[in-house]
Amino acid sequence: MDDYLSEKEQIEQLRAWWSDYGAYVIVGVVLGGLALFGWNYYGSQQRDAELSASALYDELTNYVVDGDVEEAEAIVEQLEAEHADLAYTAQARLAMARLYMDRNRDQDAADILRELMESNANQQFRDVARLRLSKVLLYQGKAEEVVELLQDNDGESAFAARFSDTLGDAYYELGDFDAARDAYSLALIEPAQGATVDQQFVTLKLLDLPASTVSDDAEGAEPMADPTPDPMPEPMGEEDSGVEDSGNDGVAETAAEESAGDVVEAETDATDEDTE
Repeated sequence: MDDYLSEKEQIEQLRAWWSDYGAYVIVGVVLGGLALFGWNYYGSQQRDAELSASALYDELTNYVVDGDVEEAEAIVEQLEAEHADLAYTAQARLAMARLYMDRNRDQDAADILRELMESNANQQFRDVARLRLSKVLLYQGKAEEVVELLQDNDGESAFAARFSDTLGDAYYELGDFDAARDAYSLALIEPAQGATVDQQFVTLKLLDLPASTVSDDAEGAEPMADPTPDPMPEPMGEEDSGVEDSGNDGVAETAAEESAGDVVEAETDATDEDTE
């Protein structure tokens, strides 16, 4: 009887607990099921979106190979409208910029690269767009814009060395050889193993630079004149003149004595011949 009452009490306690917390349990189970369903649905949508974007990108590459600008532009617009946040859209913009350059439409290439650089795409894609935009601007002869685009290189990007190399090319075009030398030297800092630039080519460009303008200015400058005036020559006095004259007189007397001695010697020889 005691066991029966104990079991009955347990059932009553369970019923009391369920009446107090049963609604919470039901709500929790329902919410968990909805969350699981939503996550699966979101993943399915993402996979479908990626598959759709991948198919569009494959179609775009065919148009790029064929050089069909109009069809390629239509695909890029569709990707931007339907899959703006996916990597395929960023890659499509890069491919479109390449097609524009092949068609000598460099300004269109610059525009689409600038759009990618200012978008919410992955940082690596934006760095690639930045680097390629700088190349296009150099091609257009806009070296000053390249300097504005790359001069804030903090060295933390994976493309830091390539940024410095291109920045050196821009400074070279502007005739700022000292700045070009600094940029090329910065591009050579990264380890040779795994380098992102052709270090031998960068070194050749560095060695091909003219001598430093600072040293040239220093060598070309005329030496400064001594501010201390040269002493005025003292006037020659009578004593100095006399010494110099007496010296000349002594030389003349010596020459005369030597000449007289030669005459006397010649006469002596002649006398000896007559006597014989």
